[in-house]
Amino acid sequence: MSADNNNNNTAYPLSKHANDGLSTYGNNNNNLRDMIGYANSPPTIVWPNNAKVALNLVLNYEEGGENCLLHGDDESEKLLSEIVGAAAIPNQRHANMESLYEYGSRAGYWRLYNLLVNKYQVPCTVFAVGMALERNPPVCNSMKYAMQHCGWEVASHGYRWWDYQNVAMDVEREHIARSVQIHKDVLGVRPVGMYQGKPNVNNTRRLVMEEGGFLYDSDAYNDDLPYWTTTTTPEGQQPHLIIPYTLSENDMRFASPNGFSHGKEFSTYLKDNLSYLLEEGRNGSPKMMSVGLHCRLAGRPGRAKGLEEFLDFVTSLGDDDVWVTTRAEIAKHWYKHHYPDVGVGRSSL
Repeated sequence: MSADNNNNNTAYPLSKHANDGLSTYGNNNNNLRDMIGYANSPPTIVWPNNAKVALNLVLNYEEGGENCLLHGDDESEKLLSEIVGAAAIPNQRHANMESLYEYGSRAGYWRLYNLLVNKYQVPCTVFAVGMALERNPPVCNSMKYAMQHCGWEVASHGYRWWDYQNVAMDVEREHIARSVQIHKDVLGVRPVGMYQGKPNVNNTRRLVMEEGGFLYDSDAYNDDLPYWTTTTTPEGQQPHLIIPYTLSENDMRFASPNGFSHGKEFSTYLKDNLSYLLEEGRNGSPKMMSVGLHCRLAGRPGRAKGLEEFLDFVTSLGDDDVWVTTRAEIAKHWYKHHYPDVGVGRSSL
């Protein structure tokens, strides 16, 4: 829609704006807003085994990369803990917050790892903070085992679990490069996916493309399917794959007001979500579903029980219903079957 079609340009001088009436708009080519997407005409999707839903479990590994004076920060962490609504404490350590995060790396991770690897043998994607990986060699060794034996993927969650909104571009550039190197050093392989989590709207995606080697990023929540965007690089316009993530099918709602209060609510919501997507898939419109997990949240026993109930439901379904996979495999499928015809070379698969 053109802004010219919106008659408020002259009739409403106090409220008019240059973007009025536009469906796609923004201040740069790296993160335009698109209000339409696929509309009601998504691409024809044939997941492996003709599955109706591509299901990706995401395990966020952040503990040891959060804000803390011992990490060189000037305030304590405040987000995603049992202390709902916590405020950062400037220039001081927060003993309770540090301890709650340590639960994730000491106990919660292993509970979720044993559930996913030892009981169900399912693939998942880990969003791993680089600084956190460096602090825990046993966790890194377990991830290497899961990558080899259960098809896990370890994507980058940045070097720090920071909000990068106001971080200088050169600092974020260094953080992205440093995190890639950490993955190579402690896991033996570079990440092919990126989820900064709290990105800079102008810089993050451009810096991910500048670094190179990434098949996708997940710093979006705006669709049930992957999609292509165009990103400006030194080589010109290049397609870039977005695999949207979720903040709703996510255990972070245990740490938010009016969110999940116990594991049964979590499992019920996840099962309802998957059931609805299955019905859409059976009616000819397959989708993908992400489930977000955090070691310090879903790693608590009562919440892990809810995840276990959901995985029991998933395993009761056939391969022609649900493809349990990683974001890297979804990306490879999208590159192979839905690459845009723009006349440029593809990123390496």
